[in-house]
Amino acid sequence: MSADDDIMQATWRALCATGYADLTMQAIADESEKSKASLHYHYDSKQDLLVSFLDHVTDRFLTRLREAEAAAPDTPEARLSAVLDTALSPPETDELEDMQTALLELKTQAPHQPAFRERLVTADEEFRALIEELLAAGVESGAFRADLDPEQTARTIATFFAGGQLRQVAHGESCTTTRDRLDAYLDRSVYRGEQ
Repeated sequence: MSADDDIMQATWRALCATGYADLTMQAIADESEKSKASLHYHYDSKQDLLVSFLDHVTDRFLTRLREAEAAAPDTPEARLSAVLDTALSPPETDELEDMQTALLELKTQAPHQPAFRERLVTADEEFRALIEELLAAGVESGAFRADLDPEQTARTIATFFAGGQLRQVAHGESCTTTRDRLDAYLDRSVYRGEQ
């Protein structure tokens, strides 16, 4: 495992254990093979480390979505469904559930941390662009409605996703509920009548 991977995994574990409010460089060091001084050698501050962590988590998430898309049958419907299934899959472990809470805590810092906001906006735009690409391919192939606006529809789907994450953490609402609502929207707005 590289030094960066070790630090990212340690940050993950520390965030799960303490949450954002109580997270310190020492807490991260305690979960790592690195000392606190070594963390400061790699990152100027906790905020710098967390910006890198957001990049790390985003890259992993988008990689999972692209892998799901690539593994799906080669139809627009199947590719879109595979990406949305992956994006809205329930956490498989308590640690992943804790991480969703910790990530939401990081997101709430965006109004006060411009670097967090920048990374979160970039992540949202990359997710939205992937969905838009899939929707445009579906329109072009005739699988989706000809009058569909891929850009606006992708923004709506991204909003479903963000809202679903918030409701899951804050209200305990299941990913399945969000996916059911999203499927109803897709049936009305994306798929052709014969779906």
